[in-house]
Amino acid sequence: MPDDLTRGAPLYVREENFTYDKYAEIPDDGYRYEVLDGVLELMSGPNASHQTVSIEMAFLLKQTCNQQYLILTAPLDVILSPTNVLQPDLIMIHRSRTDIVTRRGIEGPPDLVVEVLSPHSRRRDKVKKSKTYASHGIPEYWIVDIGSRTLERLLLSDAGMYEIADLFGEEDEVVSERLPRVSFKTSALFVDVFPNI
Repeated sequence: MPDDLTRGAPLYVREENFTYDKYAEIPDDGYRYEVLDGVLELMSGPNASHQTVSIEMAFLLKQTCNQQYLILTAPLDVILSPTNVLQPDLIMIHRSRTDIVTRRGIEGPPDLVVEVLSPHSRRRDKVKKSKTYASHGIPEYWIVDIGSRTLERLLLSDAGMYEIADLFGEEDEVVSERLPRVSFKTSALFVDVFPNI
């Protein structure tokens, strides 16, 4: 196994213009890949705390939003373009737009994507993925930080860039005017986080 993988960093395959078609031909080898700006990246697996937060988020959103929104979790391809195929931790799609759900994955911008930060994904999720999600018109992007126990809510501006709409601390109630049924306490996300991870 390459040293980069044992340190938790993504492995970058330096091939220009890597596309969904090439990505779809990769045999199932048990690893998780994404294509970001035409570069194939091998992602390290999430740790147990990351998983508990992702599962709790899906549970909380299903309790309040399930009638109006389809709530999906990784691994699931979100195909934004031939050279941008990502797997956000959580995806919400309004039920009036389920035509973007296909056999290949999600083909088009969801209404919300959520990334739970890991030490090795912080810069990638906050900078690279943020730019990609914004450029493909995803109206709302949440970034959950387990270390600081916060949820950052980003909204797409008219200029096509994300602006910070809210930074919810552990005792704050998460709400969104774009997703009016959303309502839960931030601390609920971190109930089962392992203190040593």
